[in-house]
Amino acid sequence: MIVIVDYGMGNLFSIQSAIRYLGAESIITSDRNIISTADRIILPGVGSFYRAMEHLHTTDLVKVLRESVIYGKIPILGICLGMQLMGLSSTEDGFREGLGLVDCLIERFDVQKSEGLKIPHVGFDTVTMTHKSRLFDGLDAQVDFYFTHSYRMKYTEQPYGVGICFHGEPFIAAFEKEHICGTQFHPEKSQTNGLLLLKNFIKNF
Repeated sequence: MIVIVDYGMGNLFSIQSAIRYLGAESIITSDRNIISTADRIILPGVGSFYRAMEHLHTTDLVKVLRESVIYGKIPILGICLGMQLMGLSSTEDGFREGLGLVDCLIERFDVQKSEGLKIPHVGFDTVTMTHKSRLFDGLDAQVDFYFTHSYRMKYTEQPYGVGICFHGEPFIAAFEKEHICGTQFHPEKSQTNGLLLLKNFIKNF
């Protein structure tokens, strides 16, 4: 069972439609018991990191997500804001700690590093693979995906940062840490490449 976590901030039905197109079934829910017994978890998100974490704390979903992923070893895919929530912290709308599933910080793009840098970063852009990855199985070393975001996961040379994109500076576009995965881009809006990535998450984890 694939669980798409509903915490009020995500493209829930477009993700579910993409999964259905791939021949798999999913459920959209905020029920803690269902989440804790999932085969795979997808954490989507659009909007404010601060408000998202506030909602996850209020509904006690922080605890169930951390326990399910860390101790239950349930594979998880974070998408856009969902990926950012899996990091250590963000400065969006004020400092707030994240789920802490990966050792990375979330910060706004630095407009001073590139004159004329457009924020938000919107549209298709190239992601370069840096490490072998189950998530990107069957995809080229450089492939385009659809982005829309103003904050990014700061680039580090950690081995689980498997996809790098450049927008004024390099940032982590995708990571894979054992069963914990994230994409800053939207696979459900990235046509054939995005569908293949979602298929890989379903099949390879």
